[in-house]
Amino acid sequence: MKLPKFIGNNLVLKVTSLNAVVITVRLIISVFIQRLLAVTVGEAGIASIGQLRNVIAMLTSTSTLGVFNGIVKYVSEHKANKPELSRLFSTTTVFVTAGSIISALILYLGSDYLSVKLFQSIDFSYLFKLLAVIVPFIAFNRCINGLVNGLSAYKKYATIELVSYIFASLILVYGLFFHNLDGVLIAIALTPIIQLFVLVVVFGKTVVKYVNFKSLSFNLSYKNSLLAFALMSFVSTFLLNYIELDIRTLITAEINVDEAGYWTAMTFISKNYMVFATGLFTLYVLPKFASINTKHAFKAEVLHIYKTILPIFGLGMLIVYLFRDLVIQIVYPEFSGMEPLFKWQLMGDFIRLCALVLAHQFLAKKLVKSFLITEVISLILFFVLTKLFIQPYGTEGVVIAHFVRYIVYFIVVILFINRYYNQRIKIE
Repeated sequence: MKLPKFIGNNLVLKVTSLNAVVITVRLIISVFIQRLLAVTVGEAGIASIGQLRNVIAMLTSTSTLGVFNGIVKYVSEHKANKPELSRLFSTTTVFVTAGSIISALILYLGSDYLSVKLFQSIDFSYLFKLLAVIVPFIAFNRCINGLVNGLSAYKKYATIELVSYIFASLILVYGLFFHNLDGVLIAIALTPIIQLFVLVVVFGKTVVKYVNFKSLSFNLSYKNSLLAFALMSFVSTFLLNYIELDIRTLITAEINVDEAGYWTAMTFISKNYMVFATGLFTLYVLPKFASINTKHAFKAEVLHIYKTILPIFGLGMLIVYLFRDLVIQIVYPEFSGMEPLFKWQLMGDFIRLCALVLAHQFLAKKLVKSFLITEVISLILFFVLTKLFIQPYGTEGVVIAHFVRYIVYFIVVILFINRYYNQRIKIE
């Protein structure tokens, strides 16, 4: 498919537009799936699905010891240097092996405890034992995805995302019809296997081209570099999902499980449209920022990204807000309690998008201290503000906390980036 000239000449738009095709198809499928789930398993079922998705998101960090962004950064920098890539992936293999073994043991041995903690029932302990077996697939899927993103192979990325999502959706529908909520949870747990299979089929030849498996050894030359990313991943992925788990449990305890289902449904909608940005961040923003070394060039690139994507996202979010009742009616019938959540969630997500573009500079330049401080501030704010707002405002208080949190986060990120470049000027 030939893109219009104004898109073809703008890499940000090119990545965004190709990603948009995939996301649009995903959204159409997702609307059907989410409606089916809402009608079949109800608010409590949606809340349980949210718990499992958070666990799997945490495993993408623990199973690899958080090397994903490190792979993206160093592949983008050394893609023409095969010996360097060999050293990188040798260290990555050690990290993945250790992370997978530790994660699998915790899941298997702690299956009863985790089932009661997250689902208030021991009946789901089988799910954590299943995840223990699936952990290596999650890890290798994440690593190969890092290679795809590091090479900025956005066309193959789009194909992988679309095909794997379609297959995963088919298995989920099958599980729902034949085994109800248990079938859905098992289907979600099996998704990383499907994703890895599609990755190997679509991207296998490229993987072999850049990763010489015969040359891999017990090499820890990238240990210190990847440990920095491991620490950052622990905060941004593991702790974020842990806090979401805790907040969902808090809503259930303070209000009821139906309200937890409303908030989970709202976050599902949010994650669906925020996925538009995810591919752009890893395929374009992170590799691009890694190659920029001056404040002037950085500001120019940030303004270019903002001018390109913010109007698109802003318009999309406005449409979602104006038609929120229709969205609820189509996707989550009978979830009318969601309606007050849209305003605060959408405003928070728009500010979040602005902030995340800037925050990827921390990953690109491996500014570990800056990244950790800003992320910890963001997470603590979300948790504390939720605790404060949930009593007077109910579930709406959670999304108000989300909005306030990202205003503060955005300001703090700007201050840290200015500080970084001012220090560079003094050194130079």
